[in-house]
Amino acid sequence: MSQPIEHTDVLIQACLRGDSRAQMKVYDRYYQAMYNTALRIVKDAATAEDIMQESFLSAFTRLDSFKGEVTFGAWLKRIVINNSIYHYRKQQKNREVGLDSVLYKVEANEVGDADSGSTAQMAQKVLETMKQLKDNYRIALTLHLIEGYDYEEMSEILDISYANCRTTVSRAKESLRKKLTITPSL
Repeated sequence: MSQPIEHTDVLIQACLRGDSRAQMKVYDRYYQAMYNTALRIVKDAATAEDIMQESFLSAFTRLDSFKGEVTFGAWLKRIVINNSIYHYRKQQKNREVGLDSVLYKVEANEVGDADSGSTAQMAQKVLETMKQLKDNYRIALTLHLIEGYDYEEMSEILDISYANCRTTVSRAKESLRKKLTITPSL
């Protein structure tokens, strides 16, 4: 298991020397996870792609500030999450509602889910239902349950108090629970 970590460290050192092939290897290793992280927050594939690209550029230009106190992946993920939340807040100021998000909500309400025992299907249902939550609830649950941040880290990322963070996660879980127990009547 230490082999991939050492390999990443070797790649990071090569990146610091300006080796573009090493940068491409680092990009190939992390791009899918970073894209998925951004997508869960901004809910738009093109925007998530842009955020992921900007985050890699930012990481490579600030690589000398990477001290190795956490893994490179964790450091990069923090950049992606910060960029995603920055974009989300900027979008909220503009109050733009995309046609795709409106259509998605209409389609999601028209389709009933069959009861399934499969864990993968249940997980998919939870992820799909999370998309229907208010944005602050969706982001809080994504950071807490999927990305694994604790309340203290989340309160820093979201720029809210610790108590507000705990309350938001609690309310988000309750909202998710209610949405998952509602069965559409046909």
